[in-house]
Amino acid sequence: MNLDVWTAVDRYVNDRVVFEDDALRAATDAASRAGLPAISVTPAQGKFLYLLARASGARLILELGTLAGYSTIWLARAAAGGRVITLEADAKHAAVARENLARARLDRMVDVRVGPALETLPSLTDAAPFDLVFIDADKPNVPEYFDWAIKLSRPGTLIVVDNVVREGALVDDANTDPSVLGVRRLHERLSRDERVAATTLQTVGAKGYDGITLAIVNDR
Repeated sequence: MNLDVWTAVDRYVNDRVVFEDDALRAATDAASRAGLPAISVTPAQGKFLYLLARASGARLILELGTLAGYSTIWLARAAAGGRVITLEADAKHAAVARENLARARLDRMVDVRVGPALETLPSLTDAAPFDLVFIDADKPNVPEYFDWAIKLSRPGTLIVVDNVVREGALVDDANTDPSVLGVRRLHERLSRDERVAATTLQTVGAKGYDGITLAIVNDR
């Protein structure tokens, strides 16, 4: 198995069960034209987020890491009639996301907030508790983002953390990359964190080999 096979399977799935529409494709195109990094979730992963949000009945969703708003569109559609607050550190990325959300007619239900997440998260206590939190921001700070996700949650809140396997580097004790160290610290905390029930799943696809962590907040 290799990336070509994984990408071909992604295309097959996208064509038959994901059904990416014009607004989602336009969001990807706009991100490319603006020179944003091609690190959004894949269409299949976007729909996975959509299904998680729908299955959990999420009405108030928090996203860390907006980029061009691709995953935001999926989440906002799942929370029909609800609200999404998404945090983005880069003002240029946020501007592209706002345009994409407006094109998808979701701008009224999505609040894009600009600034480093560790600075903007404390301002969300009045909006909490969130029903679902999606963490797709810089990995060195993921453990701190996860702690904030729990602070802003309720029992039953679903927390999703993307890009946590890092092509297998998660298990490489000698790897000193800050992103790898961040996801390793997250797992070390999860190993003794009684506030949540969690697991990590490995993933493959058009974006390569990685994984996601899923956690549900326990009764306190």
